[in-house]
Amino acid sequence: MKKLFLILALLFCLIAIVFTVLPTGTFALLPIVPALLFSFLTFRKSEGKMFHASRLILFVSAAMLLIVIAKEVLIQDEVVADKQFEQKKIESEKETVKELEELEGLE
Repeated sequence: MKKLFLILALLFCLIAIVFTVLPTGTFALLPIVPALLFSFLTFRKSEGKMFHASRLILFVSAAMLLIVIAKEVLIQDEVVADKQFEQKKIESEKETVKELEELEGLE
């Protein structure tokens, strides 16, 4: 049972690391919660190498939880209008219209 909990904790921890790195927002909390739960259960019931592994997984899971919460609270997404791009787009449209008018004049 301890090995099963450790394997599940490790699996959910790896998934949590992937979701934390990717820009998925709070979706990363879904694998973090089971990782914390299984690593805590393993931590309580184990000793020796398994104890150290479960402690490490518990630490990493808690760190992922803090990172996800910090990303949500501290980082704010803003959409800023790129005025230079808009100006280039308008100029490009004007040039295209002029080229089409020149082509119509040639025929």
